[in-house]
Amino acid sequence: MTNGWIKTMRGLALCAGALLLSACASAPATRTAQPVKVKVFVAAMFEIGKNTGDRAGEFQHWYERYWKDATPITVAGALGPVYCNADGVCGSVLGMGKVNSSSSMQAILVNPAFDFSQAYYVISGVGGTPPARGTIGEVSWATWLVDYDLGHRWAPEENKAGEPTFMPRKGYEEYRRFKLNPELVAWAMKLSADTPLKDADSARAYRQRYPDAAARRAPFVGTGTHMTGDTFFHGPGMSKQAQYIAKLYGADDYVITEMEAAAITLVIKRTHGTDRVMSLRGAVNFDQGNPRETTLQHLDPAPGETAGGFAETVENIERVGARVVDHITANWGQWQAGVPAR
Repeated sequence: MTNGWIKTMRGLALCAGALLLSACASAPATRTAQPVKVKVFVAAMFEIGKNTGDRAGEFQHWYERYWKDATPITVAGALGPVYCNADGVCGSVLGMGKVNSSSSMQAILVNPAFDFSQAYYVISGVGGTPPARGTIGEVSWATWLVDYDLGHRWAPEENKAGEPTFMPRKGYEEYRRFKLNPELVAWAMKLSADTPLKDADSARAYRQRYPDAAARRAPFVGTGTHMTGDTFFHGPGMSKQAQYIAKLYGADDYVITEMEAAAITLVIKRTHGTDRVMSLRGAVNFDQGNPRETTLQHLDPAPGETAGGFAETVENIERVGARVVDHITANWGQWQAGVPAR
């Protein structure tokens, strides 16, 4: 091997190295996309049709305010895609019922496309209310979430007359009740209590069927215990039992019946805790009939006999909730480390 040949090979190697470096310098850098930093996550349970342009369910007004231009992010294991905007407000339809909604929430929380480490949550939807506590069109922030189903039940005829037919199952205390952050609830009320709420002539007329002063009220923003149950319970007896369970667990008055919030909150608790969880519900029905109708008549009303105000209530929910969402994102420097002092 001659010195000239060695020099030639060294020159070729140097040239090849220079070309490689030049190619690397000019190639576009590839990097893994950063997860979306979620500031507020809005969880709805159902949408009636499309996300916009038709009859609104629980998600449409949120979607039209925050995500009309957002690209849907598909999440394996979740019922629907997640939408996010540039301000870190994300949302999704999780599905109705405890299993449906909580499994969707779990899939979204553990998906690497999102960073929930500092997120706040608004569990948003419709529900029912006892006529002694609320009215059609009202919007309620939960102070407590209580599971209606987790316990023992038996038929009333197998019990002593007038006594409750429910007994909590021991050992499930941390699964069946959640006291939501009082400071966060206070903030929510401070920001939204004076929100102008819509009402409907049909709802006004329907309220007059009930003798209760609370039932006849115009829509308002309030607080209380939200009762989560897969059972869509109706009637004064079941309503009384729900109130009994709320008091048995040391919670505030039962004011809203719904089907998801306690289960969703349990999932969030296991990953990020509950200090940043809010539950927001609007009442679209009473949990019992008026004194002149049976429970079955209330469950299966004749045409034109249903409560009005659904469209107005779902809009009220978003109007109230958006005040809190917008305040948190606009003042993120004060909120990202935790709920600030009022």
